[in-house]
Amino acid sequence: MDNHKGILLESGTNELEIVEFGIGRNKFGINVIKVKEIINPVPVIQVPHAHQNVEGIIELRGEVLPVVNVATALGFPPSENPQQDKFIVAEFNKQKVVFHVHTVTQIHRISWNQIEKPSDMYQGSESQIIGVIKLHGEMILLLDFEKIVVEINPESGINVQQVKKLGKRERSNKRLVVAEDSPLLRKLLHDTLTEAGFQYIEFFENGKDALTYLENLSVSGKNVADEVQLIITDIEMPQMDGHHLTKRIKENKELSKLPVIIFSSLITDDLRHKGQMVGADAQVSKPEIAELVLLIDEHAL
Repeated sequence: MDNHKGILLESGTNELEIVEFGIGRNKFGINVIKVKEIINPVPVIQVPHAHQNVEGIIELRGEVLPVVNVATALGFPPSENPQQDKFIVAEFNKQKVVFHVHTVTQIHRISWNQIEKPSDMYQGSESQIIGVIKLHGEMILLLDFEKIVVEINPESGINVQQVKKLGKRERSNKRLVVAEDSPLLRKLLHDTLTEAGFQYIEFFENGKDALTYLENLSVSGKNVADEVQLIITDIEMPQMDGHHLTKRIKENKELSKLPVIIFSSLITDDLRHKGQMVGADAQVSKPEIAELVLLIDEHAL
């Protein structure tokens, strides 16, 4: 796995690689960037009064890591062939978590525009699916691993209290554009940015919609800098990811002056260079909302 990750995709191509894994008969995917390694299961130490989705903890190379049973988190039955089970060791939001899955099959290289947003008709507000991939006559569901972790430990999510500590400042006339596919995170960002004093925030579900909005502004004859002062984007989004969105903004003569902050669970020392390559003005790891607000002040005020 680590060897494979050495061949990093070029930044801004709107492509990603996913590890396909199985829970029961269903096929799911996780972004390769999140995956540190895949191992065979090792003995798990149970922890008293742990969350129902947490099997316990393991020690891996000196680190104590929580093990999350993905089948339990999704409400699926346990593995029929436990001897085939795998542990996916993942890192995002500045933390490592082990996800217990039933099978791991292969890696696919795809474009974000091949990933469809799941319909509200069948997913509801509590869905843990962020995208649907149709591949070779089958469907692979991209899981929202951040949501699975936040349900176990709400403190690992965006916390409005961090923003309250910053105190009120006059920001009300600044106009922000936010590209974020998760309904949960859109609401949290709305609440926290409003608490920070921002009143004019345009939210988009993916980079493609945000770019269309910005491009329409640029051809309308209006001064774009008067209409938008700063853009915040996630990285993982159906249709168009945040790296490609940033690249397209910075390549556009009318839009390139707009500051872009990437706000993502994938901001790590190893991956920060990908945002730099596409021209991001700043990068912040979720859930550091207070740091995000300070960076907005720095680049937009």
